[in-house]
Amino acid sequence: MQAENHLLKKRVNLFDGMSIVAGAMIGSGIFIVSADIARTVGSPGWLLVVWLITGIITVIGAISYGELASMMPHVGGQYVYLKEAYHPLVGFLFGWTTFLVIQCGSIAAVAVAFAKFSGVIFPWISDANVLLHLGPLKVTSTIIVAILMIAFLTWLNTRGIVTGKTVQNIFSSTKVIALLGFVLIGFFATKGINSLHINREVFWQASRLGDNNQLIPLTGFVLIAAVGTALVGSLFSADAWYNVTYISGEVINPKRNVPLSLVFGTLIVCVIYLLTNFVYIKILPLSGSPDGTDALSRGIQYATDDRVATSAMSVVFGDYAAIIMAVFIMISTFGCNHGLILAGPRVYYAMARDGLFFRKVAEINRKGVPGFAIVVQGIWAILLCLSGTYSDLLDYVIFAVLLFFTLTILAIFILRIKKPDIPRPYKALGYPVIPALYILTTAFIMVILLIYKPDYTFPGLIIVLVGIPVFYLWRRFAKSRIPDHASETEQEN
Repeated sequence: MQAENHLLKKRVNLFDGMSIVAGAMIGSGIFIVSADIARTVGSPGWLLVVWLITGIITVIGAISYGELASMMPHVGGQYVYLKEAYHPLVGFLFGWTTFLVIQCGSIAAVAVAFAKFSGVIFPWISDANVLLHLGPLKVTSTIIVAILMIAFLTWLNTRGIVTGKTVQNIFSSTKVIALLGFVLIGFFATKGINSLHINREVFWQASRLGDNNQLIPLTGFVLIAAVGTALVGSLFSADAWYNVTYISGEVINPKRNVPLSLVFGTLIVCVIYLLTNFVYIKILPLSGSPDGTDALSRGIQYATDDRVATSAMSVVFGDYAAIIMAVFIMISTFGCNHGLILAGPRVYYAMARDGLFFRKVAEINRKGVPGFAIVVQGIWAILLCLSGTYSDLLDYVIFAVLLFFTLTILAIFILRIKKPDIPRPYKALGYPVIPALYILTTAFIMVILLIYKPDYTFPGLIIVLVGIPVFYLWRRFAKSRIPDHASETEQEN
């Protein structure tokens, strides 16, 4: 594997790593999903609890991943950890699901979100503007803009890691500063708005809307289940923080900088997310009516098209809010997709080097990046855009994401027994209690999802399981031998 270290260029420092973490996390979700969470839990206090739990889970995950990143600072990140702790099959299933759905589906979804918000400024970009019929598929101007975005960012990332990290730093910094500006506006420019007073009166009164438009109180296990299902949206909004581990082989002093990037990046974003939701309940009443005529009467629950941030800003800035938020979300989704497109191909590159993907995917271009892997990812993401299935696939795969999270944290315990002599410059904080708490929490959420959202969870599980025969068929027919235990972790970085 020495050739890999020679070809891939170490150009990513700590600030770059934090930018990749924050940039991949902040997309369009924070501006939208709080509406669905509010409908699910039905109270301001429990809305904040959902985001607090999300932040705790995410930061604990990042702290725990730090140990794995410091002992195996190699390209592929999570794929390498799973392969080394369990078996190449488990690593392949992660890579299979990442390519097929998680990464490429996210890229497609974020690109479409970028295009839709662009339509606020440029009316030509619209789902109603059908430009081409491809059989049952309708190619709209929205899809065209999404495809062009993916194509441009794919090309940009083939130009080298220095170009990639520079763009990421610019957009990540812009997003964090803009979100902090949003928070400051919420704290200091909302005098005379009494929504917080209204929300305080029902702060912990969790409820849901019944069949006859009657509020049904949520208590006991029903409330716990509601919180568990509500976490789906917030966890996805805080997802992709681990993408920085995929590029570990290109990070300067990765045994230090990758763990620190994970911890600082997730902590900053999760605190901002929690503050952003406090601003929502400070400006808008949580409860509202879908028939409301303005932002205050619709509340957080029924914000127009679930665009809670736009509704909040409309109370402050009036008619200019839609344009202000559209510009900001365009910046946010552009930066998010750049981070996703930058990091994902390193997983496929690592798989290809193990003989688990097309051999050409393991090639490094003259700019020192896995160019063909980047192009293959872009092509599949574009096809998902055209098919229109990306949204459903992402709904289906939340269970798989949590499953791989749980297995990865469990790998800390396994590798301490299996490979105790590997140097661990950074060890998981609070081991074994905090990692065990993470495993129990994510396992509990998965059980809740299996019970209450089987239509989403079982298809995701099927996507993962289909990868098992694919793995054995690939191993049987691949020309390259698939090692049971890669030697990569035994090398000096």
